[in-house]
Amino acid sequence: MTAAELTLPPRSRILVITLRRLGDVLLTTPLIRTLKAGIPGSTVDALVFRGTEGMLAGNPDVSDVVTVPQRPSLADMLTAIRHLWRRYDLAVTTQTGDRPMLFAWAAGRRRLGFISDAGPGKWWKQRLLDYRVAADSDNHRVGELLRLAAAIGIAPRRDIVCPGAAATEPALPAGRYAVLHANPMFRIRQWTDAGWRALARALSQRGLAVIVTGSADPAEKAYLDRVWQGAEPAVTRLDGKLDWPGLVALLQGAAVYVGPDTSMSHLAAGAGAPTVAIYGPESPSIIGPWPVGGLDEPWARAGTIQHRGNVWVVQNPLPCLPCNKLGCEGHLESYSRCLDELPAPQVIAAVDQALALRTRSALLMNVGARGP
Repeated sequence: MTAAELTLPPRSRILVITLRRLGDVLLTTPLIRTLKAGIPGSTVDALVFRGTEGMLAGNPDVSDVVTVPQRPSLADMLTAIRHLWRRYDLAVTTQTGDRPMLFAWAAGRRRLGFISDAGPGKWWKQRLLDYRVAADSDNHRVGELLRLAAAIGIAPRRDIVCPGAAATEPALPAGRYAVLHANPMFRIRQWTDAGWRALARALSQRGLAVIVTGSADPAEKAYLDRVWQGAEPAVTRLDGKLDWPGLVALLQGAAVYVGPDTSMSHLAAGAGAPTVAIYGPESPSIIGPWPVGGLDEPWARAGTIQHRGNVWVVQNPLPCLPCNKLGCEGHLESYSRCLDELPAPQVIAAVDQALALRTRSALLMNVGARGP
């Protein structure tokens, strides 16, 4: 069907399916906002993996969040299908996988999604979808998702929508502070312990308090204990103490945020913090942080320090970068030479650029408040 053939009833119900990790759920929020704003009177629900729904907490565009296990059994699948069966006027799948397609078919009277030439099952997936968009694996994830809305004639809304309405606001330092998030989900995206400690010292020398974030997971806490034990000066540990809305409040007040290729870096960028993201094997052109207002110029596949809006991407541009592989050894707990050899002064140089821009912005705001 073409976009002109799409007709939805008044007060239509829409389901957006994103069965991916936390950062991917966050990057779906521009599409959700686009659909909500572009289809008057509609309500938009989301179907996500259990444990990722926190990224949609307090989202004003989302009416309800439905969750399924990350590794659902057949019984889980059947239960979810019964719950979703034809509840929605339009189901939008953001993925080409088998399970998202089946959920879209079960949930929606009309279905919209991507079709990929790669992989099996193209023929039956085409039959399940009423509105099909050819997948473009070279497009940034947010821009790619917004193509779904364009296919049904809706103008894009490009901003990330962060979790809101924190139950408990974080106790913030009295002065300027930086937020460091050292731990990615996988070893392949880890920078060095020495690099993080050198960065913390440099920030302290610039007059900033250093706040460290992370989850309550025991393995992650053990890693952060190793990184920050004996740090000079000492850092403030908030790992495991804030929910997603609380983290947004923390990030919005930060002079700068620094983190690896992880969901926190996407959150910081969306929250408007000056964000320095350390990238290794993965290309930022596909999954780099999305700045406030969107990307007017795409991220290059590799560079030393790239700057777009409120985001800086730092890479160690070895000849093999970006390999888009599971580290140098081909598994998630592998080392990545590009990160192991990334020098701290390069990251600090990007931080200084971010701090300078934050300072200039604050001065302009003060001048504007005083008037001519």
